[in-house]
Amino acid sequence: MMPERDLQYLTELAAQLRVDSVRAAAAAGSGHPTSSMSAADLMAVLFSCHLRYDFEHPDNPGNDHLIFSKGHASPLLYSLYKAAKVIDDDELLSFRRRGSRLEGHPTPRLPWVDVATGSLGQGLPVGVGVAMAGRLERLPYRVWVLCGDSELAEGSIWEAAEHAGTEGLANLTVIVDVNRLGQRGPTRHGWDTGAYARRFGAFGWHTIEIDGHDPGQIDFALADAGNTRRRPTVILAKTRKGEGVVEVENREGAHGKALKDPDKAVDELGGPRSVRVDVQRPEGEAEPYHFDTSPAAVPEYQVGERAATRTAFGAALAALGAALVAVVALDGEVADSTKTQEFAEAFPERFFEMYIAEQQLVAAAVGLAVRGWIPYAATFAAFLTRAHDFIRMAGVSQASIRLVGSHAGVSIGEDGPSQMGLEDLAMMRAVYGSTVLYPCDANQAAALTVEMAEVSGVSYLRTTRGDTPVIYPPGERFPVGGSRVLRRSDEDRATIVAAGITVHEALAAADELKDAGVPVGVIDLYSVKPVDAAVLVEAATTTGNLITVEDHRLEGGQVDAVLDAVSELGPRVVKLAVTGLPGSATPEEQLADARIDRHAIAAAVKRLL
Repeated sequence: MMPERDLQYLTELAAQLRVDSVRAAAAAGSGHPTSSMSAADLMAVLFSCHLRYDFEHPDNPGNDHLIFSKGHASPLLYSLYKAAKVIDDDELLSFRRRGSRLEGHPTPRLPWVDVATGSLGQGLPVGVGVAMAGRLERLPYRVWVLCGDSELAEGSIWEAAEHAGTEGLANLTVIVDVNRLGQRGPTRHGWDTGAYARRFGAFGWHTIEIDGHDPGQIDFALADAGNTRRRPTVILAKTRKGEGVVEVENREGAHGKALKDPDKAVDELGGPRSVRVDVQRPEGEAEPYHFDTSPAAVPEYQVGERAATRTAFGAALAALGAALVAVVALDGEVADSTKTQEFAEAFPERFFEMYIAEQQLVAAAVGLAVRGWIPYAATFAAFLTRAHDFIRMAGVSQASIRLVGSHAGVSIGEDGPSQMGLEDLAMMRAVYGSTVLYPCDANQAAALTVEMAEVSGVSYLRTTRGDTPVIYPPGERFPVGGSRVLRRSDEDRATIVAAGITVHEALAAADELKDAGVPVGVIDLYSVKPVDAAVLVEAATTTGNLITVEDHRLEGGQVDAVLDAVSELGPRVVKLAVTGLPGSATPEEQLADARIDRHAIAAAVKRLL
């Protein structure tokens, strides 16, 4: 049994966390104090007795990781930081103000925050990725995730639960704040912690149901989680939203609002305090396990041969994995198609099969990046759209992850529209700080795969299913933000701008037009974001006519990248893209039906002139 003095201290610390959550929201005039108040006891015990963290050295490899999946409870997190003496009261009361590090939902602007949260259902999947990294590094740190009961309705939670349970991630503990109330009313299961326990238990988790306001029970549960082997633990804590203040305790309609009478609430909670918490630092010097390097060469393809860019990506990734031991690969159960299989066979310990769970695929990549790994996550381009919110939040986190989408566009052929990535360029271009690359041949794809290892933020490589001609000799570099001018003369009457599969169609169209006495330029816009504005501006000002052609929807892709660069110059721009709904047909028929093949390009130039 916990000594009385410790119980008293924990009760006082929890009360202070509630007081400061109320005060922070009151100063901002907004926020989520009631969601913070329900979890105050849980976090008081975690910080005081179980968390191992060196706040002076957030990059200490032995540090535990705490992820607030219920990111709206940020007042509680910031109140914890104040109690740990890493922020002061003035900064606490800058909550939600312009220029403050204490945003409405946590982001890595604070050095102790691993990832941005607030889009519910994401903290646990990311925590799974961090726990996977712990196993890879052979380090004893623990991953603690605070979830709300409302977000357990998210499918991504159960993708994470199954993966963690199957993998036996014993270094992962989820604390669920079961406070019964969501934003507009009661949650699906209310205070029935058993309903959640049965679900987690079915996925192989160790489950513990407790009173989330009893420090003794909380301490026992956290210790039990730390001692559990071969499976993750979920602590299902029954709590009351707005605990400690009659005005809001267990009452509907108080979610996401500052308290109406914060001074009265503070008095009811016993007034301000100056309790401090000394979080224990990790023991000893933690040193992550290091894999051995081995010699490997980037694959080379000879001009004129045919090879798929997805094949070159796979071979280049395997070569990169030998040279850079921080590279890891994840795949959504299509490794034989995306060609990550080559990496999996060479480095099985650094390859992660994520199965058909694209949200968990991306989240695990983010979690691995938190620990400094260099993740490449691959699946069909079409299926990455399912994980868009995770990609968006990775951008907010400024996480460096590398996504690879194969089988893009109508050129995949007979499989039909459900398998065709036709929206991916638009989706990826819109992500904050993203890089979007679309190679047209095998040597370019291999070079860009290597280039991505040094790219910060979310980067995306779009690969093609079918074999395409090799047009660039081995060893050439393709810097991010660049392009290649493949055809150009002083007599050019227009410039065709293409990327990926349509580069080959554009070259064929240029040859056809040349034979007809109509010289045109061709630009390979392999870097769709950032775009090579200088080359596009030169083409726009010299020929005045641009024809953009892409195996993608008209909206948001390559054509918009081109327009962003040249719209103020006023050139005529003809946009060729996929506008109809494809069916099943051969790749050549698909390109023709979509009016993006060589004949359609040549016809568009002739109409323009």
